[in-house]
Amino acid sequence: MLAFIFLGARIGGIGIGLAGGAGVIVLSLFLGMPTRQSYIPIDVILIIMSVITAISAMQVAGGMDWLVELAENFLRKNPKHITFYAPIVTYMMVIMAGTGHTAFLTLPVIAKVAKEQGVRPSRPLSIAVVASQIAITASPISAAVVFFSGILEPMGVGYLTFIAICIPTTFMACMAGAFVANFMGCELKEDPVYQERLAKGLIYIQGITKLEIAPSAKKATFIFFIAIVLVVGYAAVISSSIGLVENPMLGRNEAIMTFMLAAATAIVFTTGIDASKIATTATFRSGMTACICVLGVAWLGSTFVNGHVEDIKEVAGTLLANYPWLLAIILFFSSILLYSQGATTIALMPVALAIGVAPLTAIASFAAVSALFVLPTYPTLLAAIEMDDTGSTRIGNFVFNHPFIVPGVVTISTSVALGFIVGKLIL
Repeated sequence: MLAFIFLGARIGGIGIGLAGGAGVIVLSLFLGMPTRQSYIPIDVILIIMSVITAISAMQVAGGMDWLVELAENFLRKNPKHITFYAPIVTYMMVIMAGTGHTAFLTLPVIAKVAKEQGVRPSRPLSIAVVASQIAITASPISAAVVFFSGILEPMGVGYLTFIAICIPTTFMACMAGAFVANFMGCELKEDPVYQERLAKGLIYIQGITKLEIAPSAKKATFIFFIAIVLVVGYAAVISSSIGLVENPMLGRNEAIMTFMLAAATAIVFTTGIDASKIATTATFRSGMTACICVLGVAWLGSTFVNGHVEDIKEVAGTLLANYPWLLAIILFFSSILLYSQGATTIALMPVALAIGVAPLTAIASFAAVSALFVLPTYPTLLAAIEMDDTGSTRIGNFVFNHPFIVPGVVTISTSVALGFIVGKLIL
């Protein structure tokens, strides 16, 4: 199994999903592990497709451009505190969109504002990327949250309760990471790499840029946000904790899919955009890539676990019972290889709960699936490096000594610690 995960990581991008499918063939036909009981997360894949379709429709209508403009205005109000404001921007955008790829739109703005104010861009960029990754574990419509909340419900933890723990703990953790990032590295004017690039004329001060905002942008954005509110509201109404509706005709997962597709329909009809352009956006392509990755990894992991579930329970059950914090470490290093919060959650969380890990431990450790910043090859991390022409956001000679490591580890560690505290109060 590890061999195919490494192969997928080496291919990169969609490769983890492709290699996962190939691994299932080896596990089943050559090693005799049955696939009949393997779990394929169909609902999660369909939710990703539905949400990405709605976001792509909003993007075609100009909604993303309008959000970027709002983000730039927000950052420019207190530019000296951009290291704290930048993660708020990326965190909120990912919370609402359910995908970390929205960070690509705001990273150029963060780099630009920081550079204009003489702030070392690596500080806000590093924590902004980390915030965009950990926000996935708090977004009400992200694949990781939807899947994990689904397997927690039979254990007595409702969707809203789960969200009520994840949002405050991850947000406060991002602020702790921002505090640490604010002191990282020398001041920009003292950085020899910056001075060298400045002398060569390689640094460009752009100033305020005015995007051409389409007339349909605001309407499309409001429709999308209304759909999110309806999803959360409907989930609350049918939840067992509130119990306003028993035996609903439309389940929560189905509600997310239908509300998102309905939002895309409303955007197309009310704004008059060309629906054929939805499938051509970068957001749509990245979403479909995520579907293949989740399919391959989940199928591979589920087949392997089902073939060795008793051995895993015997070895890992007692260990995790005595040292529950080890789950966070396992999730941390697994996400580095799997390159996806959703794939890591789907591959490991069912196993953790099956061997007796307490729901509190699993929820507190959930943020650790966001360690995608460790290897300096993740797309948003590379984008942040590329967009900083000052040279302050750079990879060191030892590969792992880059500016994302420290704020990332601090953010995840803080979130896990807060998860145990807040979770104990709420559960």
